[in-house]
Amino acid sequence: MTHDDVPEGRILSVRGAVVDIHFEGDALPAINTAIIVAWDRPEILMLEVHSHVDPQTVRAIALQPTAGLARGTAVRSTGAPVSVPVGDAVLGRLLDVVGTLRDGGPALPGDTPRRSIHHAPPALADETATAGVFETGIKVIDLLTPLALGGKAAMFGGAGVGKTVLVMELIHAMVEKYQGISVFAGVGERSREGHELLTDMQESGVLARTVLVYGQMNEPPGARWRVPLTALTIAEYFRDQKHQNVLLLMDNVFRFVQAGSELSSLLGRLPSRVGYQPTLATEVASLQERIASVAGAAVTAIQAVYVPADDFTDPAVTAISSHIDSIIMLSRRLAAEGFYPAIDPLASSSVLLDPLVLGEEHYRIAQQVRETLARFRELEDIIALLGVEELGTADRLVVKRARRLQRFLSQPFAVTEAFTGMRGRSVTRAETLAGCRAILDGEADDWAESSLYMIGTLDEARQKEKAAP
Repeated sequence: MTHDDVPEGRILSVRGAVVDIHFEGDALPAINTAIIVAWDRPEILMLEVHSHVDPQTVRAIALQPTAGLARGTAVRSTGAPVSVPVGDAVLGRLLDVVGTLRDGGPALPGDTPRRSIHHAPPALADETATAGVFETGIKVIDLLTPLALGGKAAMFGGAGVGKTVLVMELIHAMVEKYQGISVFAGVGERSREGHELLTDMQESGVLARTVLVYGQMNEPPGARWRVPLTALTIAEYFRDQKHQNVLLLMDNVFRFVQAGSELSSLLGRLPSRVGYQPTLATEVASLQERIASVAGAAVTAIQAVYVPADDFTDPAVTAISSHIDSIIMLSRRLAAEGFYPAIDPLASSSVLLDPLVLGEEHYRIAQQVRETLARFRELEDIIALLGVEELGTADRLVVKRARRLQRFLSQPFAVTEAFTGMRGRSVTRAETLAGCRAILDGEADDWAESSLYMIGTLDEARQKEKAAP
């Protein structure tokens, strides 16, 4: 379609992020076509066709703020979906939903390739299974909820329990251990968080291998709804064209669902359960199905998911969790008690926790740790009422070891050094297993519990215990 053939239209109505446009003639732009508003402002305003209302009217969703947009304003169809820059040129850069640079740096080279943000997922025959275990250096994850290289992991938790900190630590782990590319999608973050992440990455030298794509809380719902697709498009290019392993991080996928819900209300759809959009399952599936690995290149996705009011039965949470391999549940109770990372070892799960994948030894130790912590949780009410002295000898021993395991599975992070003053620790899977085995066998029964709190390996706890007065 040449520039002269491009249909031009005029705006009929503006309802927040939803805009109705009238086109003359019978050639309406296709669904998902990008439309540019021809106004006299320096900043571009891009719309995306969502539906055809009648033979001459389309309903579009704004990807940037519509403040000041008037009825009768001329628009021009691009004749193609939104396309964003991809490839090595965008490494170390910060982009928005339509691929505009937002870091104040130099412009991209003129020959930078661009790709449409709307792609079909790879054919099932081309997808490959997980390529092994992604070791994070975080004890509780590597032991109880191992992550798969080329799999999908999600961290579920309410406000303020450490989801973003965990995502940051995993970026750190990826760059340290796996010389791959990281693509970070900030979906509905606060502007402060986005700025802090950019600054931290610049200081730690991680930014050169990372692409940041932001659609933040101060942006309209259309931007937050489409920004995961922009990040996915960049990740898919590195996977398909460069055959590189990619770590795709999303913080926060719930904000993607929330943006879809806001748009659904503006579009006049009847809400479904708990007020969510009726298309919830379809929208989540269309995003998650594109996160796939093919022969020679894995996309490992790690997603933070906000849990509204700590209700893990929320429809959005259950829709997202049905697509996930490793589920990491963050507990407010553990965070309140000072155990960080505040991962609930009993509620978290992973498809990789299998003797055929990890070996008999790892599986056996993980099951023993779980059983010990589960028994301790059962006994907590009795201890609160009657005291630990009223328990039998065997149960007292379980409580003693469970409390030590709880403390051993906490650890300081590299990304929180500035706040805690404690050097971050990364612990290998072998050292984690050795430490848990020793605690379960009673080696630490006579040690002070504080010796095992916020440390790396068991050897460090042993030195703390020897140094204690």
